[in-house]
Amino acid sequence: MTDQEPDITEKVEQESQEVGEEQAIAGEVLPAEAEEATPEEALASLRQELEDAQARQAEYLDGWQRARAELANARKRFQREQGQAYDSARADILVRLLPIVDDFQRALENVPEEASNDPWLEGIRLIERNFQHVLEQEGVSAIADAGQEFDPFLHQAVTHEPSDSVPAGHIISALRTGYRMGEQVLRPSMVRVSSGPEAEATPGDDTNDD
Repeated sequence: MTDQEPDITEKVEQESQEVGEEQAIAGEVLPAEAEEATPEEALASLRQELEDAQARQAEYLDGWQRARAELANARKRFQREQGQAYDSARADILVRLLPIVDDFQRALENVPEEASNDPWLEGIRLIERNFQHVLEQEGVSAIADAGQEFDPFLHQAVTHEPSDSVPAGHIISALRTGYRMGEQVLRPSMVRVSSGPEAEATPGDDTNDD
């Protein structure tokens, strides 16, 4: 052994001692190994994770059901509005046809007697019947008038006249036929309304100028 070996050993021991002192001064402590969870703690953790997953599932399901209901309501609303728009457009077209039907009816009601057998008149009647058939196919019907009780939703009163045969508040006759499509009134009837029997003069009402 050489004279240098003791010096090296002493130097290593001295450096190790210095490192230990520095660690003690700095307060460095090696972390303790984490303790393993007990079976009860592991089971409780799994149960909590399951409850959290079930809560998220319920939240997602509720959101999906709400979105599905909103979509169904939106689809129904769109279909309803589309149907209403179609009915409104159809009603507008039918209302424009009614004056033509009126003209044909007036023409047929005022045919001169000498022309009642003319061949062209049958053609006019055929056209008028075709118009009526189109209205029937679209669900349009004439509003019943004569003898019916006056209904402000169906009738438009033109005059109020006394009548011995028609009760007060009932229709004497129609001046223009009204039409309805289902529950929708396309055009009210223009009618004469009875005000009841005309009051008779009682004896003694007339005064004599003597």
